[in-house]
Amino acid sequence: MIRVGFQGVVLAVLLTGCLRPAENRAVRDSKVGQAEGGGMSLQVEDGLAAVRHLGAGEVTLWGNAPVFSAKTTLSASAPGQWFITVRNAMPDAELSVQSDSGEVLPVESVAQALPTVKAWRVELRAGGTATLRVAPPDWDSTAPFRFAALADVQEALPRVGDIYARLAKDDTLRFILFAGDLTERGTREELLEFQERLEAGSRIPLYATLGNHETFTKDAEEYTSLVGRGSQSFVFHHVRFTVVDSSNGTLDPIVEEQLDGWLSSSRNGAHVVAMHVPPQDPVGLRGGGFANRGESAGLVGKLAREGVDLTLYGHIHSYYSFTNAGIPAFISGGGGAIPETFDGVGRHYLSVDIGANEGLREAALVRVD
Repeated sequence: MIRVGFQGVVLAVLLTGCLRPAENRAVRDSKVGQAEGGGMSLQVEDGLAAVRHLGAGEVTLWGNAPVFSAKTTLSASAPGQWFITVRNAMPDAELSVQSDSGEVLPVESVAQALPTVKAWRVELRAGGTATLRVAPPDWDSTAPFRFAALADVQEALPRVGDIYARLAKDDTLRFILFAGDLTERGTREELLEFQERLEAGSRIPLYATLGNHETFTKDAEEYTSLVGRGSQSFVFHHVRFTVVDSSNGTLDPIVEEQLDGWLSSSRNGAHVVAMHVPPQDPVGLRGGGFANRGESAGLVGKLAREGVDLTLYGHIHSYYSFTNAGIPAFISGGGGAIPETFDGVGRHYLSVDIGANEGLREAALVRVD
């Protein structure tokens, strides 16, 4: 028997990087939305869309926010006409393009069969730069609106169409905010199937953070390339939405620093924060929260001090309504993954009404089964 002292164990942990299990994902996040090809250099601001294809005269993006901008730089030999496709877009999204000189360039919309797939043709100047913005016409409104909160589809992927059909009955919903575990293993094949079923079945887009099941395959590399960042923040109707990668039951220091900035930027406005593993499990004996109670308490306290209006979680396959240091909190893990035994909740999602001036107006449980 080989005996290893405490210091040896600590050294081994440090060498294997186990103290920061999410570090690689946080670093990969910083590269989302950046690509070069076909004579174009493309950079999506804040990584709010993943680049699925970039070739001569063609760009395809997977949007992970209702509003995002991208800067393009063309080489002198690049083609002038570009066909730009955004999948997982708002059904009423429009493209606006402004050249580096401030000129607004004409855009031709190209009809698509699916409501969340948008496409346009635009003439860009070789050797120049331009800024593209994809957004619905009312993106800058302060009017209250409604979105759906959902998590944990996993092995129920073949049945997720039932949820989309139920969502379609409420034509006021603008998008789905998804708190992790899209699929069972996070493989490329599963994620592509999820996206295909989403586009075929849902009239509204789905903006996600990853869950622990996405990390089962290559530490979520496939998720990053196909969906986008695990931690990000966007604003819609002057309400900030922030999702952070808590899939290991902790926040990486890189993510925590980003979160501090997002919290600071919305201190005087409405703010929704979502993550997969909740900092604190509302049923204390189960242990479905963060691994470190000190980190958990510190995070919840920070969210409260910064005036967060709503926190949303997944991971636990049921429905719970509680508070985080006075902040309304909900676990909505009803996407179809194996439910908690005898809880009687079944598949469900939350319908959330929120406004820039009012904050949270209402969060209602909507049963699918």
